[in-house]
Amino acid sequence: MRSDIDIGQTGAGAPAHVDLEELLATRLLVQGNSGSGKSHLLRRLLEQSAGLVQQVVIDPEGDFVTLAERYGHVVVDAAESEHELATIAARVRQHRVSVILNLEGLEVDGQLRCAATFLNALFDAEREFWFPVLVVVDEAQLFAPAAAADASDEARRLSLAAMTNLMCRGRKRGLAGVIATQRLAKLAKNVAAEASNFLMGRTFLDIDMARAADLLGMERRQAEMFRDLQRGSFVGLGPAISRRPLSMRIGAVETSDRGGAPKLLPLPGATDDGDARELIFAATDMPAMPVERPRRPRADDSDDVLARIDRAPPPAYVAAPPPDLSDEERTAAVEDILAQMIADPSAAFQPTAALHRDFLVRCRIRRLGTDVPNAAAFRRRMTIARARLTQPEGADEFAWDKAVEISERLPEDMQGVFLLLCRAAVAQKPCPSDDEIARFFGSHSPGRARRMLRQMEQIGTIVCRTDFLQCRIVAIPELGFETAAVHPMARDQAETV
Repeated sequence: MRSDIDIGQTGAGAPAHVDLEELLATRLLVQGNSGSGKSHLLRRLLEQSAGLVQQVVIDPEGDFVTLAERYGHVVVDAAESEHELATIAARVRQHRVSVILNLEGLEVDGQLRCAATFLNALFDAEREFWFPVLVVVDEAQLFAPAAAADASDEARRLSLAAMTNLMCRGRKRGLAGVIATQRLAKLAKNVAAEASNFLMGRTFLDIDMARAADLLGMERRQAEMFRDLQRGSFVGLGPAISRRPLSMRIGAVETSDRGGAPKLLPLPGATDDGDARELIFAATDMPAMPVERPRRPRADDSDDVLARIDRAPPPAYVAAPPPDLSDEERTAAVEDILAQMIADPSAAFQPTAALHRDFLVRCRIRRLGTDVPNAAAFRRRMTIARARLTQPEGADEFAWDKAVEISERLPEDMQGVFLLLCRAAVAQKPCPSDDEIARFFGSHSPGRARRMLRQMEQIGTIVCRTDFLQCRIVAIPELGFETAAVHPMARDQAETV
């Protein structure tokens, strides 16, 4: 079964695809100011994936209920079914039915409580019903606010806990969160941080542009581009979208919301002042002028909703399981991926978050499943692998293992440099130059390398000295080893540590 869905076109005019199977494993965050096209993007994603995967939509404004007529979603009106939401959610997971939780008729407190109840029931389903589900939450900043909001503290706490479970712990239960927010600054950081895929739309505030640039691995000076994006245009990044930031324009949709953006309409015909006052201040027994309002779809009562869920057939999508690998095979594959990444000269100058995203993509290409190192474990293994990969022949393996053990007690930014020095010391090789040390931790500045060595010497990790030719020698007291003197042609300027 195909897993790629068409989301629109790239900036170069090529089709833009989202890997649905990858999206189920890595989650998605959509950000953009009001009117940037977030709801349009979510609708396109839901339409294209309908029939491939079960869908649950948390809809605070009732915008997505029009999907029901075209794609067979069951509309659950929270205002009419508030006391049965936990039961409905349990049956939704059991029977794999796509539903839309319409929260339109509730106050803010009620919306947060109902969303929390529904999400918690999805999360607490029995293990035998942990099928893949795409859980779309529009206006996520309402349900996972970064600070106190208009709702009561209790309702906010319940909703935030449910959203945290969805994004942080839902993957193993088959729940793939797709959250959309107007402002990243208003969204709780522990909820936003769990997404590995990003689609960033038009935004104007400096703090939101800076956070969007950071999430996409872009430089801060590139953040201004988010002000110039057109409605419906987004920049995407992630294992399910692209390894590098990709501009795209979202394609057309087949359904529409009930309200839509406001349009200019001609004013009524001109009347004299007396007629206008009579229209406004007429007696109350005068029949009111009819006002056309968009028709609200009929909400089924809770009994009808439960009956439809029980009758609905399950969707056809089933994710293919990864191959069964032994621990040795999995470890060898991870080490091979790390070696490939280290071989890229530009990898040393990339932020850890970007490297970890690339690592996850490579793991999924090798079909290693989800049991792969997280960001902290990846950073540690990457540091050790880089030092070991360039270790000279003849090095003392026992001393090297002890060096790795010592490095665990150091701050993360010092671990790599310490292992680089230990690598040279245990092999009795010359001390690395300032340029080499700087390149190892992703810098072009020899001055930063010298400052790093000074900091390490101040805490007693290393001792630096010079020979009679003013060549630097670094000793590691706990190991009882020291480097050879750096060759005069390889050292930096006469200034030494």
